[in-house]
Amino acid sequence: MSEPNPKPVPYDPEIEPILAVVAPPDAPKMDVATLPQSREQMLGFFPSLDEMIGDKAIEWEDFTVPGPEGAPDITVTVLMPKGHRESGKKVPAAYNIHGGGMMVGFAKMDAPRLIDMIEEFGIVAATVEYRLAPEHPDPAPVEDCHAGLVWFAEHADELGIDPNKLIIMGGSAGGGLSAGVALLARDRQTVKLAGQLLLCPMIDDTNTSLSSYQNIENTTWTRESNLLGWKSLLGDKVGSDEASIYAAPYRAKDLSGLPPANIETGSAEMFRDENVEYANRIWATGGEAELHIWSGGFHGFDIYAPESELAKAAIAARYSWFRRIFGISGTKD
Repeated sequence: MSEPNPKPVPYDPEIEPILAVVAPPDAPKMDVATLPQSREQMLGFFPSLDEMIGDKAIEWEDFTVPGPEGAPDITVTVLMPKGHRESGKKVPAAYNIHGGGMMVGFAKMDAPRLIDMIEEFGIVAATVEYRLAPEHPDPAPVEDCHAGLVWFAEHADELGIDPNKLIIMGGSAGGGLSAGVALLARDRQTVKLAGQLLLCPMIDDTNTSLSSYQNIENTTWTRESNLLGWKSLLGDKVGSDEASIYAAPYRAKDLSGLPPANIETGSAEMFRDENVEYANRIWATGGEAELHIWSGGFHGFDIYAPESELAKAAIAARYSWFRRIFGISGTKD
């Protein structure tokens, strides 16, 4: 049976030229052999957390916390407004999981997004360093992320967190892991989440949707890289009924009892259809989901083109959801 060959969706004209810079046609392909190099390059690309914070009134601390049973400890980085713990206030909180196709990336790479949220809403934010595939296949990544969430929730008083206003969030692989952790927290009855922010989440290991064959080359996340990510995470289980719902949440048959979801993605990226279907299946259970498909957006457009009209609209909608979930008001937009 031949593979589908659908026409690509047009990119938003304002952001399309950025692809030539961030995803040039001659860019080296990701493979298992080059993963160590890719990880080092990512680490070198980002400034230090202190440099990212600059003169903003934000402080941070790394915590070494217990990992899953029988596994090493993990690091959770917590950021908050300066002087927050001394204030005695209880504020909303966000627990973040970074992306990178399950294979690359690191906790502090999402700091700019969290710093903006702290400035806007005065929240406490955390980001977790989880083990990466293929050296640490499923269930290591999702179990690490769940262990970090449990620690974060258990230390709500110490960190000045309102335990009733704790959300989980992440982009790409981090969005998929966030959805998986939300399922784990529901099934194990560990942490009651107020919401889940799933930014272009990577949730379907089958790669059989129409959009998984569209806009798949010379873009920020290709079909080839996605297949490598799932193979690294799941090994021989990829594409089979043995794949865990916590690794590939799209496979979950029961999406009831989950916290309200905000699912965002672009129309011109391969995760579009699996994300739309995930929202549909949440609604089918009577659950809460907000779905935004941003016309012409490629994978991670809000990161690569933050000053574009498309990204500004996406972030404004995201902040509106935060205000409704947290029950607070912001100062921007």
